Amino acid sequence: MISYLGLWLAAFTAATLLPAQSEAVLTALLISGKHSAAVLIAVATFGNVLGSLVNWWLGRSVLRWQSARWFPVSGHQLDRAQGWYRRYGRWTLLGSWLPVVGDPLTLVAGVMKEPLLPFLLLVTCAKGLRYVVLAGLVLAWL
Repeated sequence: MISYLGLWLAAFTAATLLPAQSEAVLTALLISGKHSAAVLIAVATFGNVLGSLVNWWLGRSVLRWQSARWFPVSGHQLDRAQGWYRRYGRWTLLGSWLPVVGDPLTLVAGVMKEPLLPFLLLVTCAKGLRYVVLAGLVLAWL
């Protein structure tokens, strides 16, 4: 049970704007051979999607502090991110699994008031498929 909780926590943290490596934890647990790959994939996906949901929620409420001196994003950066999202739309969320750009994408989706259901469907597909591919590669290597 501790292994699943650790994986969930790593996946959740990795999906927020904080640094973490859920792939390494998943790989180690798969290599150990003590857990069901399907359950590990489900736990990692659930944690990662929930972390992305936190980003989405933060994005939905972040603009109220936009003029605050401590706000970490300049108006220009915010305009650029919003323009990019307007141009490519919700389908960019299929890239939410990508390193570096994936987490900010989920935040921008919140800023752009992306509806919850399409957000969850696209992010779950993207992040779940990433873990399925990773698990498949690891298990094929064993």
